Amino acid sequence: MSKVHVIAMDTHSQTTDICVKTRTDGPCRRWHVRTSIPEIVQVIEAVKGPRELVIEEGPLADWLLRNLQGHVEKAVACDPRKNALVAGGGGSDKDDAIDAQKLCDLYLGHYVKAVHHPASLSRQVAKETVGLYHERVSHRVRSANKVMGLMKRWGIMAREKAFREQEDREKLLAGLRGGNECEQRAAGHLRLLLRGYDEALAEEKQMQREVVALGKQEEVVVRWEAIPGIGWIRGMTLLAYLDTPWRFRSKQALWKYMGIGLVRERSGSGDTRVHVPPACNRVLKGTILGAAETVIMQKAGEFYRRYERWMDEGLSFRNARRNVARDVAQTAWSMWKNGRGYEERLIGCASAQA
Repeated sequence: MSKVHVIAMDTHSQTTDICVKTRTDGPCRRWHVRTSIPEIVQVIEAVKGPRELVIEEGPLADWLLRNLQGHVEKAVACDPRKNALVAGGGGSDKDDAIDAQKLCDLYLGHYVKAVHHPASLSRQVAKETVGLYHERVSHRVRSANKVMGLMKRWGIMAREKAFREQEDREKLLAGLRGGNECEQRAAGHLRLLLRGYDEALAEEKQMQREVVALGKQEEVVVRWEAIPGIGWIRGMTLLAYLDTPWRFRSKQALWKYMGIGLVRERSGSGDTRVHVPPACNRVLKGTILGAAETVIMQKAGEFYRRYERWMDEGLSFRNARRNVARDVAQTAWSMWKNGRGYEERLIGCASAQA
């Protein structure tokens, strides 16, 4: 069997350093080229096969994988934070060529942690659409908080719903219509912030329509819509950020990725510490916990009956809510894998058998 040639790239917006090796202690070949697909492909084609490509995760990673994976047997984007922890050393020289060689050695030594990327361009665009929607929601909330903060400085106490509609704002501005020049200037500032809020609200509604339209085109999201607490937005968010059910080896791995699982830590003869992992996908965590809170507020169904049992057993609200979120996530994951519809009688069956 021929040796595998590992191609490691340290890529920046203008230039790319490439290192090729077959073993960690062997010689390397280097290239310094412009960051363009034709020039990088020319270097890859000059390397004898079989070839495996490794790059670090970043803004260019998906673009590079999408255009280069057809020219190699395997392409991997890896976690740069873990690479820095393993290969970092005080006092050592550092430049792009050295970083490419270190990345090549880490890959040959099986020290890299792969980062998942969607297999299709359409799924990647859908993920960007969902991410942009959630970013626009955060922007609208920030704009509303700024409006409420400015009104409080002038003794006007109001929530967002009080100025969401145009006709309700005149009542709020009535307190700043005096002849005082300072009050008139403050009213101008408030109108400026309200215009920014209107733009943020319009952008959020536009992205919401796009996400809902994408969700209605996905077969699994249509089936998820029957799960209590999962609507079009939450269903499309789960699909976009999880991408495929087969990337998780167990439901515990899924829960940890979503921020609702538990990790155990122990050192020496001390007690075992159990806690929620701090490193997780915050969008997914907020989505699944929001679904659990919706189930709890509806006060109906098997999810809510299990929540009541946990509360009766003495669990805190946060732990009971997390258990509901786990049930919702496990139900969606099972439906995704087996292609079945939502069946309330199957909730918790796997947990009971385990």
